[in-house]
Order: sequence, then C-alpha cells, then structure tokens
Amino acid sequence: MRETRGRKRLRHALAGLVLGAAVSWWCQPAALADHGTVTRTVLTADAEFTGGGAVELIGRTVTLNAGESRHVRARLEATSSTTAIVGMTNAVRCVNSSGATVGVKAASARNHEGYDTTTYATPGHLPLYADLLFTAPSAGTYRCGLLASAYTTSSAEYHLTAVAGSTWIEISDTGQAGAGWWQNPACESADADGACTYVGGGAADPDAWVFYGDGTPLNKWQAHPLASAVDAQANLELTTCPTGTKSCAAGMQEHPRGTNAVVDLRFEFVQLDATGHACRTHQQAARRTVTDDAHHSVSYFAVSGIPVDSACGTRTFVMRVYVKHVEGQTVKIDGVQSGVTSLTNGIAINRFS
Repeated sequence: MRETRGRKRLRHALAGLVLGAAVSWWCQPAALADHGTVTRTVLTADAEFTGGGAVELIGRTVTLNAGESRHVRARLEATSSTTAIVGMTNAVRCVNSSGATVGVKAASARNHEGYDTTTYATPGHLPLYADLLFTAPSAGTYRCGLLASAYTTSSAEYHLTAVAGSTWIEISDTGQAGAGWWQNPACESADADGACTYVGGGAADPDAWVFYGDGTPLNKWQAHPLASAVDAQANLELTTCPTGTKSCAAGMQEHPRGTNAVVDLRFEFVQLDATGHACRTHQQAARRTVTDDAHHSVSYFAVSGIPVDSACGTRTFVMRVYVKHVEGQTVKIDGVQSGVTSLTNGIAINRFS
C-alpha cells in the first residue's frame, strides 16, 4: 500500500533535496560547456539493432587517474522499419579493462512510433540523449560507449536503425574537477514493490520534487573554490500509466490507453546562503504532454554560466525538479533500475576563467 500524501510529505521532509528543468524532446537540448575541450566520436555507417539485447554502437577509450571525472554524453537517432510501436533506449556506460561496467549506466528511453510518424523534427527519426558523469574509482584505462536497445510485444519482424552522422558520443578531454552527480532513487520498471514516485489522481500525489524530498540524502554540492561559474543540467524520465501497462504499479493505472498526460515541470539550481536558505535560484519551466504511444518520455534541462555569487556567503548549491500533474494519465518518475541503470539524473560542472 502506498503512503498517504501527508505521511509521504513528512517522510520526505526528513530526507533530502534535488533538481530539474526541461525542453521539448524533439529539440536538441542545450549542451553543457564542459571545462576544457570535448571529443565527439560519430557513427560512420548506419547500424541496425533489434530486440536481441543492448549493442554498443560507438565508444572511446580514456586513461584516467583515481577520482578523475569525465562528462560522457551520447546521442542516438534512429529510424524504424515498421509503423508499429517499438521501445528504444539509449544508454551510456564505462567499463574497465575486464569489460565490467563501472558505476551506473545513464539511460533515456522512449517508444519509437514508426517510420510514418510526422511529429518528430525529422519525420520517422527519433533522437534520444543520455548523460553520465563518470568518475574513475582507480587509475586505469576505461572504455565509454553508447548502447542501443529495442523491444516490442509485436510479433511482426522489425528493426531500428541508428543513423550515421547523427548518432555520436562525446567525452570531455580533461578532468571535470569537483563536478557533482544526482540520481533518482531505485524504481524498477514494473514497480512490484511500490517504491516509485507517481504524480496524478487517485492514490498518486498531485506533485513531487525530484532530487528533493524523494527519500535520498540531501545533496548539497560545493562549487570549486576557484570556479567563477557553474553549469547545471538534468534529464528527467517520465512514464505514463494506462490501464494494463506493465510499467506501473496496478493501483496507479486509472485511465485507458490514449488518455495521455499533461505535466508542468520546473528545474531549479539554487545557491544557498549561510543559514541554508535560497539565495539565488536559476530555473527553467515547461508544460509537457506525454502520450501513451510514446509511453516513456525524457525532458532535458540545462542552465550554463551560472555565476557563483559571493554575496550569498557560501558556494553551496542544491538541484531539484518540480513535477506537477495537470490532467490526464498518472505518470511515474523513473529512477535507478536493477541498481545500475539511472533514468533520471543531474550533473553540475565547474567553470574556470
């Protein structure tokens, strides 16, 4: 049984703090200006992928010192061989010399709605972005790559095709000193244990904070002492909960497929004063419609060149994303799946003059 809103808010008040902000999924999100240069590795030939499991399309090897961090960003653009709905995931991960994944993977997912879809910026072409702050636990060589996967319940044959030139992975060339990472708590796909956060009607809350009051410890990030400014970004994954879906707890499935959902989103990156209260707030806001055909939908937020204001008396920041249900389908806020795949996350990077 899920907690009542009041009990949940009380538990959240004792717990933690977070971030958020969005642009439309079909637009390229504003890229963070990493400290130093960035190398992009581009897919040079179209590559098909189907439901046989995740496949690495492109990647690059980096040699890092212990504790060194790099921003890894991947763009997967794909076409479909069918008009049917096919699930699509873009994930970025880094592996050690033994091929074992180190830390978490960062992923974004959405249903590809078919080659005849005209609502994408380029008809039939669905782009997804994923961002990871990778920190080496020990000195060594690591390979960071873009993993593409597809899945469908349709019995028809199909494949998705990653588009050459438009599919790429970027890795910062130098260490991102003091960079910060946020991720949402555990939330499995089917949510059999009721651990996920929902916004909507019925048993769901009308609104929620991501990275803030979500049950994780409050992350108060300290800007580097020499940083003159910072960049902040968040990727927020939402899932609609139509009747009969396998992606939400049964008690959250109120409406038939096709109802869709409308939510208001607000990303905030807040510099605190010495008393722990907000001193300067930098934000983005958007109203978002998430369709049941898309089902999984990611919103991207990015604010760059945020000055570190000495008048605040601290260099402490918190990140959070406000999610408010407006109408329609209940939505789930996706988090970490299987302990290794992060679907909702944020990054803060120091900027040095």
